[in-house]
This record gives sequence, C-alpha cells and structure tokens, in this order.
Amino acid sequence: MADTSISRAVGLLGRTHLQQDEGIWIKPSSGVHTIGMRFPIDVIGLDKQLRIVRLWPSLKPYRVTAIVPSIRTVLELASGRIVESGLRLGDQLRIQESALFDEASIPTS
Repeated sequence: MADTSISRAVGLLGRTHLQQDEGIWIKPSSGVHTIGMRFPIDVIGLDKQLRIVRLWPSLKPYRVTAIVPSIRTVLELASGRIVESGLRLGDQLRIQESALFDEASIPTS
C-alpha cells in the first residue's frame, strides 16, 4: 500500500517487473503516471466504495492517466490482470488492508 506522500511518489519506480500476484494500492489518488517505469501495468481507478470507475489495461511506460474526480484510490497490477480477472466498470472490490494483493479479493477468472 502506498498511503504516504513518499510511498505514493515512489510507487513502483525502480522495479523491473511485477509478478502476476503483485500490485500496489495507492490512496489517495485520482490518477497515476508511468514516467520512469520500465514495464506496462494495469491500472484500476476506484471510487470511495471501491467500485471500478476506470480501467487502463497495459498502460505503457511514460504515460499519464486522466485525473478523474470520482476516483479516490488506484490499484496498479501486473499487465494483463484486468483481462485475466474479467474486471469491468462498476465491479465492486473488497480489499483487506492488512493483506498483500495476492490475498485480496480480486477475482482470478
């Protein structure tokens, strides 16, 4: 989880990849960038009820998402997870803050 100014600023920078079961939950956030990253990621924008309001599958390095006022938090996952999980706009997620993403309630099929 990235929930401090420093952890949000650093995010996934410096990493060379994400495993399929890894990710980062950025809160608060209404949009992200991949400037300085070395690999594409899936980005999921969530409202305050953790409903999916925007999806950016396979966001390439050196890109910027739109700033969306209804987005309160963002999940950054390994590229391909949105499609693999069948996630869609309006889906409701449940995230256990004490858990790692491989233990979170993100569908796997």
